[in-house]
Amino acid sequence: MEVFPDYAALSQRAAEIVIGLLKEKPDAVLGLPTGSTPVGFYDALVASGVSLARARTFNLDEYLGLPRTHPESYYSFMKRMLYDRTDLRPENCHIPDGTAADPEAECRRYEEAIRAAGGLDILILGVGHNGHIGFNEPGAPWDGRTRIVELAERTRQANARFFNNNIDEVPRRAITMGIGTILEARRLLLLANGAGKAPIVQRLVEGEPTPEVPASVLHYHPDATVLLDTEAASLLRR
Repeated sequence: MEVFPDYAALSQRAAEIVIGLLKEKPDAVLGLPTGSTPVGFYDALVASGVSLARARTFNLDEYLGLPRTHPESYYSFMKRMLYDRTDLRPENCHIPDGTAADPEAECRRYEEAIRAAGGLDILILGVGHNGHIGFNEPGAPWDGRTRIVELAERTRQANARFFNNNIDEVPRRAITMGIGTILEARRLLLLANGAGKAPIVQRLVEGEPTPEVPASVLHYHPDATVLLDTEAASLLRR
């Protein structure tokens, strides 16, 4: 665990870790998140000028039923944050297809694509207020693979700010990497910032691993790092 004075320093550190990997292995396979937490990380990665021309990327999740052209699809988010700002090649950018005719087949295809790429060298994670990673909500199986999930009401409420503050516009289902898939990444990097994340960070770091806090599965990974700002770390006792 590393604690930083502010969000900018946290984001810079996350970028430096990925930049270091890319310098050692230009064709590294990166697992990438969406949401507000990683925005600073993407900005720092872009500002560094590091080449992503040979890198392969796989996103954690995508809303089910939302077309890629929708401004709040995770494909659109990644296009704004990374795809259009770097030399990433389109054929190397992977994200689940939320409008696939056969969503179950899409989940299997995505798993196979990760395997075919040689697995994830590093996976960047955020954490939800209820402890979810990707869209693996509390109680999700720890051996789960990429699959269709129902989004918890708290998750939909948290994401309503991206949908005109209207929860009715937030999709109810998504495709997500399962926890079993996440655990197979060679390195995990979890980012959390802000006082609002402090309660779940305290449970994640100092509590016992439990499926009720999906992010606590990081305790079982051989190479997992948690990066926090001082606000997110404010409730830690040690």
